[in-house]
Amino acid sequence: MIVHEHFSLKNYNTFGIDATARFFVEVSSVEELQDVLGNQDYDRKIVIGGGSNMLLSDRIEALFIHVALKGKKIISEFTNSVQVKVMAGENWHDMVMWTLDHNFGGLENMSLIPGNTGTAPIQNIGAYGVELKDCFVSCEAVRIEDQELVALTKEECQFGYRDSFFKNEGKDKYVITSVTFSFTKNDHKINSGYGAIEQQLDKESIANPTIRDISNAVIAIRQQKLPDPKVLGNSGSFFKNPIVEKEIFEDFALKNPDAPFYKVTDELYKIPAGWLIEQCGFKGKRFGDAGVHKNQALVLVNYDNATGKDILDLAANIIDAVKTKFNIEISPEVNLIK
Repeated sequence: MIVHEHFSLKNYNTFGIDATARFFVEVSSVEELQDVLGNQDYDRKIVIGGGSNMLLSDRIEALFIHVALKGKKIISEFTNSVQVKVMAGENWHDMVMWTLDHNFGGLENMSLIPGNTGTAPIQNIGAYGVELKDCFVSCEAVRIEDQELVALTKEECQFGYRDSFFKNEGKDKYVITSVTFSFTKNDHKINSGYGAIEQQLDKESIANPTIRDISNAVIAIRQQKLPDPKVLGNSGSFFKNPIVEKEIFEDFALKNPDAPFYKVTDELYKIPAGWLIEQCGFKGKRFGDAGVHKNQALVLVNYDNATGKDILDLAANIIDAVKTKFNIEISPEVNLIK
């Protein structure tokens, strides 16, 4: 392992922010990760994967540890299901494509989500009616305080909407090294009820979609709405869709009868943050090198040389505007690293 000093993180975050890490190291095995985490020479350590869910400030006094553990392994297989262990450094979308190549069902609705597999449980990533927890069995992680490799069950991970144990009690206490999934092999559950997917399938005249059809539809939708981070720096959806209580929702719906929404429970409703932001006039607007994407108001972008502060200031302005106009709080989905 080589520890680099004053290392540019521009190629390690999908926003393309040219932040500088005081120190940087890449680890490709659990043992290397344990050694680095146990090294007392560095006061502050920050672990990164695909860099897709974070916003960096300009200069960060820390040792950045890039997790590059690779590999996929079938650990058990039955007539109708299979369990696969995937190492943390595997690219998420490439891994989803691998499952489809093997006719393993469960992740197709989450095609083209940026980032790596190891960080996916932290956020309980999801898209088009499906979340990571739906296929999750367990994960292995190195506990930072004693560098012990431990296993965590689905229940122990405490998954919620874009939330998990790793964002709460377990925050900054574990580094995920692998994730074990359960996939279907036959009788796949086709999740096509999301409006955008139905429209895309209708457009392609597909009446009985396969899991590959669902994936292709999701990819087409995401490519229409979301910019490629390699072309235009972004971190996908910057904000979480707010979930509000019935009383707040009813007041909102009375004032905004045409607003889209999704019923979560009898007492909770999800309102698309992109719609709220668009109604506040931010969609497609540019503020220096920071801006809001022209096709999807949920996505903040770096047009060229935006700093982390530029993006954060824009986000704060959007949050204030939505609160003022709708009396609804929206919050960032990305991790802010200073």
